[in-house]
Amino acid sequence: MEIIVCIKQVPDTTEVKIDPEKGTLIREGVPSIVNPFDEYAVEAALRIKEEKGGKVTVITMGPPQAVDALRKCVAMGADDAVLVSDRAFAGSDTWSTSYTLAKAIQALGAFDLILCGKQAIDGDTAQVGPGIAEHLKISQVTYVQKVLGVKEDAIEVERGIEGGYEVIETPLPAVLTIDKSANQPRLPSMMGTMKALKKEIKTLTARDINVKEGFYGMDGSPTRVKRTFTPPPRKGGRMLGGEMEEALRELVKILREEKIV
Repeated sequence: MEIIVCIKQVPDTTEVKIDPEKGTLIREGVPSIVNPFDEYAVEAALRIKEEKGGKVTVITMGPPQAVDALRKCVAMGADDAVLVSDRAFAGSDTWSTSYTLAKAIQALGAFDLILCGKQAIDGDTAQVGPGIAEHLKISQVTYVQKVLGVKEDAIEVERGIEGGYEVIETPLPAVLTIDKSANQPRLPSMMGTMKALKKEIKTLTARDINVKEGFYGMDGSPTRVKRTFTPPPRKGGRMLGGEMEEALRELVKILREEKIV
């Protein structure tokens, strides 16, 4: 089984910096980590490989420094790694990112399954995985919390929903986005780390994956960040004492004064 895992290198959450002119995250030269949700996707892929055999390839779109994230995934057990990197991809929103990754995946050849983390901690949109499925015209299941079984032409999963879960069987190839409740990612082994350090990371550019002009980078992004700001700190709360009825009357009065009701 050919499994592709899309990962993302994200800024360390305590080191996020914003370009004041473009409104985009500054990634180069900023301490970064593998998006935590993506590690659950890598673990899910490795478990499927251990059960069914095959190959796990990790892929990411980002600047050259993103190879560090790929090497960590190789150290965990991934077989191959691909960096999609080109200055022309800078400023991509979730639509153009999913388009670019879809084109890169097509350039790699045949695949059976694509796994992504539920979302990235820097954007929290949860849009790239579903976007890849849409661009490739294949089925998708989001918020997967358990892989129940893999057949030759289908996969059965448990998908988390509000207040419970649902069991879905979908044909392959498919895209799954993996929730953190799915597993516990393994730590890289010493042998895996040594392998990762020696691993040659393939790089694909815009020319290599045959992307259409105007479909990638900032020019191909239909959304723009107009403004970024830090929300003002919350004001101190107010305690209401006395009997229940008295407290409720006071609460209603406050809500009316604030024009909330």
